Amino acid sequence: MSAETRPGRRPPPATPRPRPRRRRRVAWARLSPLIVAAVSAFVAGVAVGASGDDPRRTAAQDFVDAWERGDYAAMYALLTPDDRRKIPLERFADVYRNAARVETLARVDAGRASEPRDGTVTVPVALDTRIWGTLRGQLAMPVTEDDGEQGGGIDWSRNLVHPGLRRGEKLSRNTRMPPRAAIQARDGTPLAEGEARLSDLGALAAEIAGRVGPAPPDRAAELERRGVPSGAAVGLTGLEREFDDALAGTPGGELLAGKRVIAAVEPRRGSAVRTTIDPDVQRAAVEALAGRFGGIAVIRPRDGEVLGLAGIAYSAPQPPGSVFKIITLAGALQAGVAKNSSKYPVQTAAVLEGVELQNAHGESCGGTLANAFAHSCNSVFAPMGAELGARKLVAAAEDFGFNADPGLAGAARSTIPAAGEIGDDLAVGSTAIGQGQVLATPLLFATVAGAIGERGMRVRPTLRKGEEPRRTRATTDRVARAIGRYMRQVVTSGTGVGAAVDGVRVAGKTGTAELRDTTNEDPDPTDPNAPPVDDRTDTNAWFAAYAPLKRPRVAVAVMLVGQGAGGETAAPAAKQVIEAALGR
Repeated sequence: MSAETRPGRRPPPATPRPRPRRRRRVAWARLSPLIVAAVSAFVAGVAVGASGDDPRRTAAQDFVDAWERGDYAAMYALLTPDDRRKIPLERFADVYRNAARVETLARVDAGRASEPRDGTVTVPVALDTRIWGTLRGQLAMPVTEDDGEQGGGIDWSRNLVHPGLRRGEKLSRNTRMPPRAAIQARDGTPLAEGEARLSDLGALAAEIAGRVGPAPPDRAAELERRGVPSGAAVGLTGLEREFDDALAGTPGGELLAGKRVIAAVEPRRGSAVRTTIDPDVQRAAVEALAGRFGGIAVIRPRDGEVLGLAGIAYSAPQPPGSVFKIITLAGALQAGVAKNSSKYPVQTAAVLEGVELQNAHGESCGGTLANAFAHSCNSVFAPMGAELGARKLVAAAEDFGFNADPGLAGAARSTIPAAGEIGDDLAVGSTAIGQGQVLATPLLFATVAGAIGERGMRVRPTLRKGEEPRRTRATTDRVARAIGRYMRQVVTSGTGVGAAVDGVRVAGKTGTAELRDTTNEDPDPTDPNAPPVDDRTDTNAWFAAYAPLKRPRVAVAVMLVGQGAGGETAAPAAKQVIEAALGR
């Protein structure tokens, strides 16, 4: 009998272009406008004394140099006193920000200011835009003589936001999107194409392709900077969201100054995106989920290519239960808290801070480290986590990807509290068996299992076929090989026998995470709302695995919400996916 993670009592949770050399500038943005003006006057005075430059030319050059840096405070400090009285700094900055938004401005590149002529200094300016390419022109700036405050002042008006803009003209744009490009599986099979975003694979493709629609509020500003028209369809979920920029292509249209068209370009369609999704593996994952609420993630351990994602595989982190013991054991072996030769008492529970943490169903287990892992003994791993300590436990989890960007758009982080926030030994022990405030996704645990198979090297998941793998070391080669042997024993004679595949050495770890406090008390027989004694809906079932044991080709994690023990439901689901991934 197993002793999967079901503590009898769980504590309450404890979330270049070469450029002429120029003088170094003052960091204007951090100074108040009055101080900026004073410093500007000093710098201009030094420049005149040192070089003999006309102060009006110096002021114009300093103005466009600050524009290059996006330093609106420095630009503002160079205006005439009258102009500064007419327009506040923030409104002045907004004028330039709005112009940049309309132009889809990426960079300003200004040349050298001319000598003043009839009170005007001209500067060649190139504006690099995301839609219209590079727009070049001469910025003609009226500049005053020495006014007592500074060497020269810019007689500013709103047409100075764009070279060649006439007084009274405003910048505006009309943009439109090209047809959206296709999403393809790794074998070239379309997963979504055309305006209707359809596929011959039907619902199977829709499961992973995701949806398009009007931009959500949190993306509106970013899409507007790209020039995407309001109301245009953008990727909202799944692969449509992950590759939205590439699939959408580049908007086209006209940039206008008043009624004049000053730039025009046709929309440019994006290229089809070849993803990592394997239709057979994706089908197996969807079928293994079988309509149940949960998630399944499947990756290739050597390069992180995602072969399949079903359900809430990366969007809704849940308590991981005993699959977290992979991480606890890695930290304990690396710190010397546990050794391959370690032996443990055979018992039904461990006591931490005066509270019992029971094995599942009150079963007795212990003995060798391998046996304790294979039978998922809370009575061993909770004290092990407490001895390891919160700091090292959290560090081990973060080495395996907790609290880090998952790497896929829309993917939620798997999280563990900071060491100082976990609490006493009871809280640390609970965390070590995947309870407490630990939350994880199947995607994260697919990479954890893959890292064990790859001798401690964890690879960041990717959905783009052929992308260069990004690897980090999660644990040592020695520790990974030891845990791999223990995970193999889980499948041969422990809690994960339901994942065994004929002819394949599968290595895995089960998990059963409690969703609420299940203190071992008999329910009140007179209470009609009391849950049954053996309520399967109070636990999440988990299984994380890789196969084959040597040179693994697939890693999978299954999480089923409210579906009992991991060995009973999640392990058989993982078996289906492993068989499909290995062509069995």
